[in-house]
Amino acid sequence: MPSTSARDKPNTSRQESLTEMFASVTPYERNSKRHGEITRRITEFIAKDMMPLSTVTKPGFMALIHTLDKRYSIPSRTYFSQTAIPELYKKCKEKVAAERKTVELFASTTDMWLSRTAEPYQSLTVHFIDEDFNLRARCLQTIYFPDNHTGENIAAGLREGFVSWDLHEENHVCITDNVLNMVLAARLNEWTRLQCFGHRSCHCWKKKAALTEAQRELKLPEHNLITECPTRWGSKEMVLSVDRYARSLIPTWQDIDVLESIHKALHPLLEFTDALSGEEYVSISYLKPVLRLFATSVLAEDAEDTDLTKSIKTKVLAYLNNKYGDPNIQELLDVACFLDPRFKIQYISTDNIPAIKTRLKTEMVDLAQRTYHLEKRSRTENVQMPQSAQSLGEKPKKSLGSFFKTSSASPSLPVSLEDVAEAEINNYLMTPTIDGEDDPLAWWRVHKISYPQLCTMARKYLCVPATSAPSERLFSTGGNIVTCTRSSLKPAKVNILVFLAKNL
Repeated sequence: MPSTSARDKPNTSRQESLTEMFASVTPYERNSKRHGEITRRITEFIAKDMMPLSTVTKPGFMALIHTLDKRYSIPSRTYFSQTAIPELYKKCKEKVAAERKTVELFASTTDMWLSRTAEPYQSLTVHFIDEDFNLRARCLQTIYFPDNHTGENIAAGLREGFVSWDLHEENHVCITDNVLNMVLAARLNEWTRLQCFGHRSCHCWKKKAALTEAQRELKLPEHNLITECPTRWGSKEMVLSVDRYARSLIPTWQDIDVLESIHKALHPLLEFTDALSGEEYVSISYLKPVLRLFATSVLAEDAEDTDLTKSIKTKVLAYLNNKYGDPNIQELLDVACFLDPRFKIQYISTDNIPAIKTRLKTEMVDLAQRTYHLEKRSRTENVQMPQSAQSLGEKPKKSLGSFFKTSSASPSLPVSLEDVAEAEINNYLMTPTIDGEDDPLAWWRVHKISYPQLCTMARKYLCVPATSAPSERLFSTGGNIVTCTRSSLKPAKVNILVFLAKNL
């Protein structure tokens, strides 16, 4: 076929009218839908990516927005600071609060932090497993904490945090932390406390603040000490190699022997700490297997170990055994292992199995009785409501009430709730364990119908994190927000920006 030249093709383009030309360059109205969409996306970009508010005034950013949409006019920095960010925080907070109302049982983590401006903060995160067996973590607050870090003050601060989010302490399973003063705080609040696996002590924020103040008075550059982090396993070997190029730190052969001994003893701890610091998968049930592995393999003395390596291994193992040696903590770890279909009773002492089964059975019976009374009260209230009002309500969801024999007049408890709970536990133990790489929550998601009461126990205990890393990550976020160029941010604004960065 003969080809058609370009000049033979019909010209389908048309000249724009004057109205269309003016419309293409006329700025959007501030209350228009398009203007609102772009402004909202810019606000989310600033909050989620922890960008300074001055970004909206930068020539490069303004040129980018103008290229993408010439009709959009960027609001002022003041607008984003005083209107857009607070509105976004309000909506995000309402969303987290609505999600919180569906949470029955939860765990928490907390930590203390000192900003670049030597201002102390306390973080609070909550962890829970939703009805679809997804592990969730939510940042609740990063509050300014100028008071002395005593157990009494920390306890009061955490209680205030719970109250502000309408969280009931009776539904609180456990708190994971690395703050020494939390020993007293947890005891005052009567909370179960799990020490962070990856830490062994705590920095003193007062000494850091004193160092900063002294440097300012002497008009010296503000620096932190180059030292190991006493709260972090494996940090010593990293610190020893910080200034490897300095002539004064060139190691001798004796130094190399020491470093190799330290590396052999501490490096495995660093790897296990990283593995246990995840937020998106179950970690507490790993503690028993890891401690067993340390005692039998990782920290066991080897024929090729130097005396220094043997000494470090012995002391670390003794410290870990003492750290988790409390009977209440051991029982908590046993329960978590029991409810993990990968392990069940594999790492639990034979003598402790009956006590674990009894504890779970008692909690399951108590849960069933509470559910029974709640449903009975709800049913009574519905009977007293007018028919028109009842018709507006939602159909009640199927719950643990299916275990109750009910009649039209009044519900009655089954013959033996203990028998129902024990049957669930025994049937669960009869099922084969799953592979160690499988997700225990995925298993419970499939089998929750078969074990309606025991699955609630799984949601209760498997949500507890093994480390306080989630709260520490809040402070990493805070460090990216309170930078040298943003050191004048007020504590309330820091709380808002950290909240948005973690929860959007």
